[in-house]
Amino acid sequence: MSSSETYYRKGFGLKSAVQGTLDADYSGGLVDLLRERDRSLTIRDVTIRLAREFGFCYGVERAVEYAYQARSKFPNRRIFLVGEIIHNPHVNAKLRSMGITILQPEHGSFDYSPVTPHDVVILPAFGVTIRDFETLRAVGCVVVDTTCGSVLNVWKRVESYAKDGFTALIHGKYYHEETRATASQVTKFPDGQYLIVRDMAEARLVCDYIEGTLDRDDLMAQLGKGAGPGFDPERHLARIGVANQTTMLARESLAIAQAVSDAMARAHGEAHRAEHFRSFDTICSATQDRQDAVEELLREPLDAMLVIGGYNSSNTISLAAICAARVPTYHVEDATCIDPERGTVRHWDAARKAEVETADWLAPSGALRVGITAGASTPNNKIGDAVARVLATRGIGREDVV
Repeated sequence: MSSSETYYRKGFGLKSAVQGTLDADYSGGLVDLLRERDRSLTIRDVTIRLAREFGFCYGVERAVEYAYQARSKFPNRRIFLVGEIIHNPHVNAKLRSMGITILQPEHGSFDYSPVTPHDVVILPAFGVTIRDFETLRAVGCVVVDTTCGSVLNVWKRVESYAKDGFTALIHGKYYHEETRATASQVTKFPDGQYLIVRDMAEARLVCDYIEGTLDRDDLMAQLGKGAGPGFDPERHLARIGVANQTTMLARESLAIAQAVSDAMARAHGEAHRAEHFRSFDTICSATQDRQDAVEELLREPLDAMLVIGGYNSSNTISLAAICAARVPTYHVEDATCIDPERGTVRHWDAARKAEVETADWLAPSGALRVGITAGASTPNNKIGDAVARVLATRGIGREDVV
């Protein structure tokens, strides 16, 4: 086969053929009803308020759709998926039920030895590292690339940094698929380098080093896991370009860029900052829209916020963090976390980094307003199921909704 027959980035023209199946698997009637009613539903003394933007974004819809198209296009071939298509356990389970094998990383890398030239391999919305991509192209298998366009934009920015001799300082999680793929873009250049910081606390360590109050060994002891091979702070923190994992908390990404920029100015002067520092907001529009919509919803009086999405979903975690600062917030993986009969909810506790159970999370009587949002990897049917269980906690059934 020619390269044009083994690499697909724009699907197979089978959208109409798989749309019915996608709708059946992921659409949600309760969500449709909420949208029809301006995202507000009041039954008896319970009001549900849905954020203006929530759930599946364009990039996620596209990735899932292309996986369905691939199965339709190659019904008799083995299909592999490099890691999870998105961070939603139900979507990934559905793909497994369609006969798609999900490769799991071992020690941060994937084993492609089972893949043959006759097989099909789907790249997830997060993208894959340059090394992964080159390995698969060398195998000669069909590659279906669902990498999100917003992620590609970050890659271009990081690549431009490396090309011009700037180290990419990436706000993200060093173990996250997207961040690893983004960091790998610097390897296109001989001295390309990166350093990954998880949050403002880690970014401040970089600032301390730049200003001379933290030495090299202390910096590497704390941030070494997020540094590129051969990273040398003395050489590689002289010129810095800031980028971010697209699903991080937008306001923190901007604050990190400002803090590092200010540190360079304090240490070396304004002229040095102008020449040795670059920053561009690379948070994707869908992530920003969902965070903005939550901020908007939180201006209303709410008794609780329910945030629905995978516990390993970065953008869902960011939404929960915004909400938790303003109102009692419960990050649930799906509707099964809500037990209407017992009046309990199982939810992710960010401080403990564990799932916990909370009793009497909703008042048993009286007026109640619950805000709802969901991460970009959460389909509408799972959102609708969660709304139904919230209502059932107060004795309201689906028949009452209709």
